[in-house]
Amino acid sequence: MKNRIVRAVAGSLVLISLALSVYVNHNWLWLTAFVGANLLQSSITKWCLMEDILTKLGVKD
Repeated sequence: MKNRIVRAVAGSLVLISLALSVYVNHNWLWLTAFVGANLLQSSITKWCLMEDILTKLGVKD
């Protein structure tokens, strides 16, 4: 369950930031880069802040 939520949040943030960069300001692409960097860091270190947040909120695996 957590993995699906993490992927949904990451994908949503990427799509939202892309739309904002097209219609508002191109600097919103930094949010896309931030999400991508966090995904890469998570794959290397096996630690994800979003999973920790979801655990504290009581979401089960």
